[in-house]
Amino acid sequence: MKRRAPAIGREALVSEIAGLSELGIDELRERWKVMFGKAPSQEIGRSFLTRAIAYHLQERAYGGLKPSTRRLLARIAEETMTGSSPKKLQSRMAQSGTILIREWQGNAHRVTMLDDGVSFNGKRYRSLSEVARVITGSRWSGPRFFGLRSPVMENNHGTL
Repeated sequence: MKRRAPAIGREALVSEIAGLSELGIDELRERWKVMFGKAPSQEIGRSFLTRAIAYHLQERAYGGLKPSTRRLLARIAEETMTGSSPKKLQSRMAQSGTILIREWQGNAHRVTMLDDGVSFNGKRYRSLSEVARVITGSRWSGPRFFGLRSPVMENNHGTL
């Protein structure tokens, strides 16, 4: 999505956003009311008001979220409201006989998956993580090291 030129100059936008920090809470609430068409909840604090107004100013100047991002957020909101779980990322599983090759520091390392573990350099290991540790000298998730899992799945314990 192309960024459009701001409706107001960049310096004016920066100045307007910087000026928000000098406004009192009542002035921020009035600014919110003008921008969004209704008064903000009394529970909304100064920090949130300032950030929401600044975001809205930038959105007006540069454009909002891409349509694909809007669809993703709408889908997540609906799944949250209906209680349905989001689709899980597929984890790739290497079957027995699969050969995995990983380049590390200029060397190609070849691992063969077995029914009961992994073969690497003529030696058996219980897991890919053990092999990754031998190769790198530090703890790694073996499936992640060999490209069977994405970093997103690792960081979220296999879920979104």
